[in-house]
Amino acid sequence: MQVKHKQIIGITALLMLLSAVLFYAIIYMMERPGGLSDRRISRALGQKVTLHIPLGKTPDKAVERFRGPSSMEVIHREPVKGGTLIFMRRYNQTDSSNLQVEYVRKTWIGWKWVWGGGFGISKSLQSKSSLNYMSMPKLDHISTPFPMVFGDILNPSIKNVTVKSQNNGTYQAKLATVGNEKMIWFVFLPSAISTPFDIEGFNEEGALIARKTITDPRDSGTVQFRK
Repeated sequence: MQVKHKQIIGITALLMLLSAVLFYAIIYMMERPGGLSDRRISRALGQKVTLHIPLGKTPDKAVERFRGPSSMEVIHREPVKGGTLIFMRRYNQTDSSNLQVEYVRKTWIGWKWVWGGGFGISKSLQSKSSLNYMSMPKLDHISTPFPMVFGDILNPSIKNVTVKSQNNGTYQAKLATVGNEKMIWFVFLPSAISTPFDIEGFNEEGALIARKTITDPRDSGTVQFRK
């Protein structure tokens, strides 16, 4: 009886080990550079060849390994379902305002870049603006936090930002301090939301002081104060 019991334990342990090996083999085939997940992302991005997206031990490393070394610094990290958003800005950029966001997904074997983008606007064009923005549409058949709209708060009189859909309600932006009293804003939108929508800025008293209607889902620019 003892021998039979030991055999059962041994077989059970072996099956558990084989299951674990098979599980990680499947995960590796999915997540390795050029693997099945990269093929799906490549198709969603309209690429004719499969991207080879490397894995990183941290979200920052995943972005760096895919994008390559850059002159950008991370100014904010925002946890989201499935991963994190990394907001970045170029070091010592004095003649323009720039902001970039990258979505990095957490896998069983590391972090993996999925999608991102950014914009740059001359400071001379936004000297009298309330805020700037970029609209990021969703990716078809790929799970991401997008669509979203994000940007910089350019004037301290702006205390609240919303995105108002003409058919699907109003969505509150989150404001985050990113050093030296500077702030960024971002708002996640339901996947059903489409343009046109309004970006609205409010002062401390709740009065609407800035508004712009967006008609391009990939638009970027500035929002002027209402006259």
